[in-house]
Amino acid sequence: MPLPVLLLWIANVLLATAGQLAFKAAAGDQGAGEGLARWGHMLRRPLLWAGIACYALEFVLWTAFVSLVPLSRGVLLGAINIVVIVLAGRALFRERLTRWRVAGIGLVTVGVALVGSGL
Repeated sequence: MPLPVLLLWIANVLLATAGQLAFKAAAGDQGAGEGLARWGHMLRRPLLWAGIACYALEFVLWTAFVSLVPLSRGVLLGAINIVVIVLAGRALFRERLTRWRVAGIGLVTVGVALVGSGL
Protein backbone atom coordinates (compact mmCIF):
# COMPACT_ATOMS: atom_id res chain seq x y z
CA MET A 1 0.00 0.00 0.00
CA PRO A 2 1.51 3.37 -0.96
CA LEU A 3 2.43 5.65 1.94
CA PRO A 4 -0.22 8.35 1.24
CA VAL A 5 -2.96 5.69 1.18
CA LEU A 6 -1.63 4.11 4.37
CA LEU A 7 -1.54 7.50 6.13
CA LEU A 8 -5.11 8.28 5.02
CA TRP A 9 -6.25 4.90 6.31
CA ILE A 10 -4.55 5.35 9.69
CA ALA A 11 -5.90 8.90 10.05
CA ASN A 12 -9.39 7.65 9.21
CA VAL A 13 -9.19 4.93 11.85
CA LEU A 14 -7.92 7.37 14.47
CA LEU A 15 -10.60 9.95 13.70
CA ALA A 16 -13.40 7.37 13.72
CA THR A 17 -12.17 6.08 17.06
CA ALA A 18 -11.79 9.55 18.55
CA GLY A 19 -15.28 10.48 17.34
CA GLN A 20 -16.90 7.41 18.86
CA LEU A 21 -15.08 7.89 22.15
CA ALA A 22 -16.11 11.55 22.28
CA PHE A 23 -19.75 10.63 21.61
CA LYS A 24 -19.69 7.96 24.30
CA ALA A 25 -18.14 10.34 26.83
CA ALA A 26 -20.63 13.10 25.99
CA ALA A 27 -23.60 10.73 26.21
CA GLY A 28 -22.40 8.96 29.34
CA ASP A 29 -22.68 11.93 31.71
CA GLN A 30 -24.79 10.70 34.63
CA GLY A 31 -25.92 14.22 35.57
CA ALA A 32 -27.42 14.94 32.17
CA GLY A 33 -31.05 14.27 33.10
CA GLU A 34 -33.63 12.61 30.87
CA GLY A 35 -35.30 13.28 27.52
CA LEU A 36 -34.88 16.74 26.01
CA ALA A 37 -32.96 17.98 29.05
CA ARG A 38 -30.36 15.29 28.39
CA TRP A 39 -30.03 16.36 24.76
CA GLY A 40 -29.73 20.00 25.78
CA HIS A 41 -27.00 19.06 28.23
CA MET A 42 -25.13 17.03 25.62
CA LEU A 43 -25.36 19.84 23.06
CA ARG A 44 -23.49 22.08 25.49
CA ARG A 45 -20.67 19.57 25.97
CA PRO A 46 -17.48 20.21 24.01
CA LEU A 47 -16.96 16.45 23.65
CA LEU A 48 -20.05 16.13 21.50
CA TRP A 49 -18.78 18.84 19.18
CA ALA A 50 -15.32 17.28 19.14
CA GLY A 51 -16.92 14.02 18.01
CA ILE A 52 -18.82 15.82 15.27
CA ALA A 53 -15.61 17.55 14.14
CA CYS A 54 -13.81 14.19 14.05
CA TYR A 55 -16.54 12.73 11.88
CA ALA A 56 -16.55 15.74 9.54
CA LEU A 57 -12.80 15.44 9.02
CA GLU A 58 -13.06 11.67 8.74
CA PHE A 59 -15.62 12.13 5.96
CA VAL A 60 -13.12 14.21 3.98
CA LEU A 61 -10.28 11.76 4.57
CA TRP A 62 -12.48 8.74 3.79
CA THR A 63 -13.46 10.31 0.48
CA ALA A 64 -9.79 10.87 -0.33
CA PHE A 65 -8.97 7.29 0.73
CA VAL A 66 -11.63 5.62 -1.42
CA SER A 67 -10.61 7.79 -4.36
CA LEU A 68 -7.22 6.03 -4.22
CA VAL A 69 -8.30 2.41 -3.61
CA PRO A 70 -11.10 0.26 -4.98
CA LEU A 71 -14.23 0.67 -2.86
CA SER A 72 -14.44 -3.08 -2.18
CA ARG A 73 -10.95 -3.00 -0.67
CA GLY A 74 -11.43 0.30 1.15
CA VAL A 75 -14.59 -0.80 2.91
CA LEU A 76 -12.96 -4.03 4.05
CA LEU A 77 -9.91 -2.13 5.33
CA GLY A 78 -12.29 0.25 7.11
CA ALA A 79 -13.59 -2.68 9.15
CA ILE A 80 -10.55 -2.34 11.41
CA ASN A 81 -12.39 0.66 12.92
CA ILE A 82 -14.59 -1.85 14.74
CA VAL A 83 -11.59 -3.49 16.37
CA VAL A 84 -9.91 -0.25 17.42
CA ILE A 85 -13.14 1.24 18.79
CA VAL A 86 -13.97 -1.88 20.80
CA LEU A 87 -10.47 -2.00 22.30
CA ALA A 88 -10.52 1.72 23.06
CA GLY A 89 -13.93 1.32 24.72
CA ARG A 90 -12.48 -1.43 26.86
CA ALA A 91 -9.47 0.66 27.84
CA LEU A 92 -11.26 3.95 28.52
CA PHE A 93 -14.76 2.92 29.61
CA ARG A 94 -13.99 -0.53 31.04
CA GLU A 95 -16.49 -2.14 28.68
CA ARG A 96 -16.73 -5.89 28.84
CA LEU A 97 -15.01 -8.13 26.30
CA THR A 98 -16.53 -11.60 26.09
CA ARG A 99 -14.86 -14.56 24.44
CA TRP A 100 -17.13 -14.13 21.43
CA ARG A 101 -16.17 -10.48 21.06
CA VAL A 102 -12.49 -11.33 21.29
CA ALA A 103 -13.00 -14.06 18.68
CA GLY A 104 -14.80 -11.55 16.45
CA ILE A 105 -12.00 -9.02 16.90
CA GLY A 106 -9.52 -11.70 15.89
CA LEU A 107 -11.47 -12.65 12.78
CA VAL A 108 -11.91 -9.04 11.69
CA THR A 109 -8.21 -8.37 12.25
CA VAL A 110 -7.19 -11.40 10.19
CA GLY A 111 -9.59 -10.37 7.43
CA VAL A 112 -8.26 -6.82 7.33
CA ALA A 113 -4.69 -8.12 7.31
CA LEU A 114 -5.49 -10.38 4.35
CA VAL A 115 -7.17 -7.56 2.43
CA GLY A 116 -4.38 -5.14 3.30
CA SER A 117 -1.72 -7.55 2.12
CA GLY A 118 -3.43 -7.83 -1.24
CA LEU A 119 -4.35 -11.51 -1.00
